[in-house]
Amino acid sequence: MPEDPTQIGPFRLLGRLGVGGMGRVYLARSAGGRTVAVKLVRAELAAQDEFRRRFAREVEALERVGGAGTTPVIASDTDAQAPWVAIGYVPGPSLRSVVVDQYGPLPAHSVRALAAGLADALGHIHAAGLLHRDLKPSNVLLTVDGPRIIDFGIARAVDTVTDGGLTTTGAVVGSPGFMSPEQVRGERLTPASDVFCLGAVLAYAATGRPPFGSADSGVHAVLFRIAHEEPDLAGLAPELEPLVRGCLNKDPAARPTAAELAGVSLPDEPWLPAGLLAGLGRHAARLLDADGDPTPPTPVTVPAAPRRRRRAPLVAAAAVTVLAVAGTFTALHFKDRGGTDDGAGGTDGSGSPAASAGGPDGIVPDDFLGAWEGVLRGSADAPYETGRIEITQGRAGEKTGVYVHVTGERLCMGRSTLVSADADRIVFGESDVTTSVPEKRCTPAAHQTLTVRSPEVLEWTSGDVSATFHRSQKGPKAVPSAFVGHWRQQFDVLDAPPDHEESRSFELTVTQGPVGAPLARFSENYPRTDEETGEETGDLVHCESTAVLGGVGDLVVLGPPQLEPGSDPECSPSGSAQNLRVDRFEGKERLLMYGMSADGEPAEYVRR
Repeated sequence: MPEDPTQIGPFRLLGRLGVGGMGRVYLARSAGGRTVAVKLVRAELAAQDEFRRRFAREVEALERVGGAGTTPVIASDTDAQAPWVAIGYVPGPSLRSVVVDQYGPLPAHSVRALAAGLADALGHIHAAGLLHRDLKPSNVLLTVDGPRIIDFGIARAVDTVTDGGLTTTGAVVGSPGFMSPEQVRGERLTPASDVFCLGAVLAYAATGRPPFGSADSGVHAVLFRIAHEEPDLAGLAPELEPLVRGCLNKDPAARPTAAELAGVSLPDEPWLPAGLLAGLGRHAARLLDADGDPTPPTPVTVPAAPRRRRRAPLVAAAAVTVLAVAGTFTALHFKDRGGTDDGAGGTDGSGSPAASAGGPDGIVPDDFLGAWEGVLRGSADAPYETGRIEITQGRAGEKTGVYVHVTGERLCMGRSTLVSADADRIVFGESDVTTSVPEKRCTPAAHQTLTVRSPEVLEWTSGDVSATFHRSQKGPKAVPSAFVGHWRQQFDVLDAPPDHEESRSFELTVTQGPVGAPLARFSENYPRTDEETGEETGDLVHCESTAVLGGVGDLVVLGPPQLEPGSDPECSPSGSAQNLRVDRFEGKERLLMYGMSADGEPAEYVRR
């Protein structure tokens, strides 16, 4: 590409491998002929002091990993005008490619060897103070000598200072189908989270499919199953079930450690089938042949900062190099980006923002920081359309606003670019859509202006629409505790005879979590009827659906429920967005659910 440099540090660039959340990744070669992957940081990230500090710390931590099964740092310059890091090149395909395109599911003894190798690598990563956060089949490369883990560590620097998706509403770093329950709920992560992801990778390697379904079945449904349901391990070899189920335990404390998994007993045979090993060997030989034909470097074209510091190569030239190929860093929503791993920053328990440093870190006045919600159409007691925006610190041109827009028919989430900010007013311009429920029903938000009316109130305008926004809760525990739990619909509102109570049920489960997560699950059973006679056939229609949390102001707002795969074909494909409230009637707690698309009586639920 014309904008690509020809040289980065001592490495001559051979071509672009890809583009990720951090920047561009290039295949390159040293003057001695060594093949490496060089990651060059995006200019907008390089301009952020916080990113530079974190990037330098992550590179230093990566240098400490240095264990078998990971990818070594060859050299780096974290003080350059465009910071970069060179990582060894792995001569092998990804686990995903092997399972999908080349071989199919691996035999049981290969999966056990895969578990031991990946667990050993995770042990080195964790010992260096890192978490992977995105372990998945495409981030596992297979070589003759064993598996290699790629794309860890540095992604955390990006995760901490960029939007990366709907991050300020709480973002989870990871990929649907290969995340831990802690990631889905936006909780603080520990090494046990990587172990859960390892279990999902092992299940995929052994069966050819993710244990909680793929994103094709709906991202929110997958995330809900990860957090609340048991994995689908059909087709898993019996001897692997204890190993995989142990990793996939919902309780982090009950999962085995990486060290325990690394010590599993292995058979005395090659770790992969002979045909697959032969193909890997031929691939590695071709790479080594290419490494032996060095070409003199061309002049450096990446600008250097005045205080340039280049790290020396960290691995002996004779060592076989391994690659961090151009993996793109995947960030979904739901982990509070406002704080740090130890809980600093973000909001206090009331949802009010913690103090912001401001100044060189951004232009947003403290009064605007945090989450805000309001009714765009309807009233506070009966909204037909609601809006929410969460504002974080940043500079003009950065996406520092995350919005949620809910109508009766859809829920839309996206990121908005900061245009300007002063003491009384903040303006957001261009936006993009990151979530649409149902799919492909949303368009980017128009320009938005927010004006301070009081410490707890903002006036929001967009075009000819205006509304009053109030400060709201954010973070991984945004749902008011009164709503959390299992609820069942009062039978008398189902308009059915009492003797049908057991065959007709409608239940709602609300779980704790951040705005933007699929926290509501509906379960419905009713008798099937004959289309011609209208008589009941004797069996039941069972429907399961999930809804995304869209607001937690005076009312809890849910997006339109989306039917889960496996529900009966007779089930309605989707429903209306809802708002919930909890009160007491005749001394008993009840939950009232109102549709947002039309007036009507609420559905009434009681604690199950």
